[in-house]
Amino acid sequence: MNEASSKTKTRMESIGPILLLIVLALFVIIIGLIQSVISLPEVDLTPNFADQTFGDNKHGRKIINNLGKSLMMWPVKDLNNNSKEEEKDNDSSNVILVDGVTIPRATWPTSIRNEDGDFEDILHPADMVTKISVPKFWSGPLNNGNLITRNIATRIGTYVSTNGQDNVNTDIDYNNRGNADDRTIFVAIASYRDFQCRLTVESLFNRAKFPNRLRVVAVDQITEEDPSCGVAVTSCNKDKSQALCKYKNQIDILEIDAKLAVGPIFARHLGHRMYRGEYYAMQIDAHVTFVQDWDVDIINQFESTHNEMAVLSTYLTDIVGSIDENGRSKRNTRPIMCNTDFEGSGAERHLRHMSQPECRPNIKGTPQLQPYWAAGWSFSRGHFIVNVPYDLYAPMVFMGEEMSVGIRGFTYGYDHYASASSICFHTYANGINAVKRNKVPKYWENGQSYNGMYMKGMKRLLGIVKMNPQVQPSEWVHDEEDFFGIGKVRDPMQFYKTFGIDVVKKKTQHHLCSFVQTGNMHRQFTRFLRSDGMGIDFSKIDYEFKDPRPGQK
Repeated sequence: MNEASSKTKTRMESIGPILLLIVLALFVIIIGLIQSVISLPEVDLTPNFADQTFGDNKHGRKIINNLGKSLMMWPVKDLNNNSKEEEKDNDSSNVILVDGVTIPRATWPTSIRNEDGDFEDILHPADMVTKISVPKFWSGPLNNGNLITRNIATRIGTYVSTNGQDNVNTDIDYNNRGNADDRTIFVAIASYRDFQCRLTVESLFNRAKFPNRLRVVAVDQITEEDPSCGVAVTSCNKDKSQALCKYKNQIDILEIDAKLAVGPIFARHLGHRMYRGEYYAMQIDAHVTFVQDWDVDIINQFESTHNEMAVLSTYLTDIVGSIDENGRSKRNTRPIMCNTDFEGSGAERHLRHMSQPECRPNIKGTPQLQPYWAAGWSFSRGHFIVNVPYDLYAPMVFMGEEMSVGIRGFTYGYDHYASASSICFHTYANGINAVKRNKVPKYWENGQSYNGMYMKGMKRLLGIVKMNPQVQPSEWVHDEEDFFGIGKVRDPMQFYKTFGIDVVKKKTQHHLCSFVQTGNMHRQFTRFLRSDGMGIDFSKIDYEFKDPRPGQK
């Protein structure tokens, strides 16, 4: 017993100095960590998004930014998903050159989960301190702001199956395009603490005729108390037929702490970053219900314009009384965007869409041309959001987003249309839905944290589209203006002149709907659609709208 104790004591004496050195080393490391943490800005991010689930399975993980804080949760790569995108880094021909313009080579299926090691850091647009890891843009605006050629447009847009002859997922020849039923659709949703977001995802897939061609992304700004847009209502173990279970590989959810939310522009900016070369692109709100076979319907409508640069968009009709028990629309009317006027004061006085007229279309069998664009629902070719991505530098702005995107789109050569019929409907906070919708929080509950950001963002948006000529350019931010700015196809001043808008006096010619809603604008302007279908040639249009009933309501 004593001999054993003596041996133990000898061993302890021999390792004592080693333990002392280890303790001292750990002490130095801890002091260093404490010093580095003290030097970092404080960010309160209470929700633990790593505990969230995706499609009812544990697919969540934290993305740690360089502040050592958990900002976002992404679904991680699905090891069972044999996506061709995983081979992208090993492919020496990741880009193609078309008419002198470099275009990324797109594949299908695809997911940002296959890029989780290739994100980039951006600064939060309001505090300009917090770094957030986000996906890189698939591409910046094409052709240096000039009108893209039909060849360029043709090579953008994937199919669910490859072309047998060329073994690619995109068209090669415009005159020999693939089956429209195989064309992919990118759907971007921006949601702020909205319980209906996951119901919208379910509606998208369940009512599509070809749900295998959809790729849905949602920027879900929530707290730990809110339901996630990526979590099925019922456990997938109990009901695997739910869209969030059945189509989980076609869904990318970005969850972000609601405290970092600074309005729809930033959320939709993040959504645009997730586009990966799909044929069509659709943007919707988080509380929308679709009609049966909506995907086939809207593609047929789009193609009937014969305009590659068409963008179908409108304020959606209320869901109440709009869809029957079979998922079919009960409406024979649709809204059209033509009623807009100035609001606000001083440097932030801007155009705002008012209540829009809804009636039976005067133009039959095709979408109808209109001057304005709406953020709550938009459908276009994918290159629209490549050329006109949401601005990063406009935090806390709400009403300015539609003028920014709509007029910037005009300058890139895009033409806005009202749909011929409605493919989806909006749940508004009125009538039978007033109580539940009014309980949904709004992002401006964060307003006190970002004082002064609204005016800064609004000056930039209005300055870029030349709507506030009284404000000196030195008064607004010009960061990445080439990326988030205007095109060279048309000038914003032509837009204002054509549609009776005086940006100096901040007045509009009223009763524009008499020109738009009647179909006169459509009949007069579509005569100048380019022969190759690449948009309406406004250089041949010399029109200036004048109020036909001045002084009348």
